[in-house]
Amino acid sequence: MQVQFARPGEPWDGALALGVYEERRMPARTAEFDASVDRLLARAMEASRFAGKAHQMLTVFTPRGRVVLYGLGSGEDTDDLWCQKAGGTLVAALADSGEARLTVVLEERDEAGLDAAGRAAHVGYGSLLRSYRFDKYRTTQKEEDRPSLQQVTLELEGADAARELFRELEAVAGGVFLARDLVSEPPNVLYPASYAERLQNLSNHGVEVSVLDEQAMTELGMGALLGVGQGSAKESRIVLMEWRNGADDDPPVAFVGKGVCFDTGGISLKPAAGMEAMKWDMGGSATVAGVMQALAARKARVNAIGAVGLVENMPDGNAQRPGDVVTSMSGQTIEIINTDAEGRLVLADVLWYVKDRYKPKFMVDLATLTGAMLVALGEENCGYFANDDELATRIADAGRAVGEGVWRMPLGDGYNRMMDSDIADVKNAGPRNAGSITAACFLERFVDGCPWSHMDIAGMAWASKDAPTVPKGGTGWGVRLLDHMVRTCYETPPA
Repeated sequence: MQVQFARPGEPWDGALALGVYEERRMPARTAEFDASVDRLLARAMEASRFAGKAHQMLTVFTPRGRVVLYGLGSGEDTDDLWCQKAGGTLVAALADSGEARLTVVLEERDEAGLDAAGRAAHVGYGSLLRSYRFDKYRTTQKEEDRPSLQQVTLELEGADAARELFRELEAVAGGVFLARDLVSEPPNVLYPASYAERLQNLSNHGVEVSVLDEQAMTELGMGALLGVGQGSAKESRIVLMEWRNGADDDPPVAFVGKGVCFDTGGISLKPAAGMEAMKWDMGGSATVAGVMQALAARKARVNAIGAVGLVENMPDGNAQRPGDVVTSMSGQTIEIINTDAEGRLVLADVLWYVKDRYKPKFMVDLATLTGAMLVALGEENCGYFANDDELATRIADAGRAVGEGVWRMPLGDGYNRMMDSDIADVKNAGPRNAGSITAACFLERFVDGCPWSHMDIAGMAWASKDAPTVPKGGTGWGVRLLDHMVRTCYETPPA
């Protein structure tokens, strides 16, 4: 969908969205339009329950076309997230309306005195995020089943300023869409080698992409990761993405993603019901790819590393067994208790490699790691762990700023000891109780003191219902959060 910006007075067709404050108070431009249609808007409001409450809508058909009255509430809380929700809500309402174009009229100042340019940019951002669809495999879809809305135009005096602000938001949306695309792909299309090949496209944005194959991983001693993929006919890969636009001597920030392209559970086989959802067990790696694209597309002034471990967990005659012991790149030995606790094995080797090779400021790993996290927090918040309070605070602040909720979970020696093995240095699965916490404690053993956070996105990578800026399906969760954290805390100031 296209998002455009135009000055008042330019011709428009299609639907028109006009704001109304609570108690049906009309801003100047809404009142002006109402006068031109003989108070039809005011009469429609009087005959309805529409009162101008925040995000309330009323559609009125006028001689000049379809008009959507949009509730602005008091007008004093129209911050960035409010505006994004407004854009997404309007797109969702008109997507299948038959209208191809929507013009949203913004007053120069709202009740809080905020100028229109910033509000318009974020309304456009929300519109774009909500317009996403993954329907490339729907070959028999009828025309009437496709969204009709193709263009949203934000109309305001400061159109040029809004367009400039929108450019960076659009770049971030591109990263979100990449992550959503990757999570949505079927596993016969997206497997380690094809995934690695697709990530080569990031070079078009200036990202340097390199790939480690199984021979390279064997030489590095990555027995933890390789053990997960040894039951699959599809060879494993690690993809390294480097964006360098900061000072030459500035250590990079690093993002690490679990990329289990399909997870059967291996020999510890999952139940058949719902197993098709395991195509998105690579959601953490999709977020990392999306973040790297977002940073590069908006030319972020930072050095950043993205690393994803790509495997399939399959149960053939060569598959890893419960009871096996593998040696990780760190030299630590791992007793395999459950082959369905595979994501942490992938991350163990990738985290150690990134820490050892790049010496980053911090590492954040993202993984659809445990069902226990979904039980604990549902789809409302991502549970995260950190060995560094400053990093933990910055993640929480970024989550609030972009509307991606997080909840810090504990670490500790008591939980860590639950992962001790009787015959090796550590086991890959502990007792059922505190399952998300002990998984994080396992990972902490492979960061060697580097500032680090583990984000368990089991409940966040896939949405079971629509939200204002996130349609049902792959969410791209975490791209906006991590991009915002980098933007506000780690970028080199402009000269």
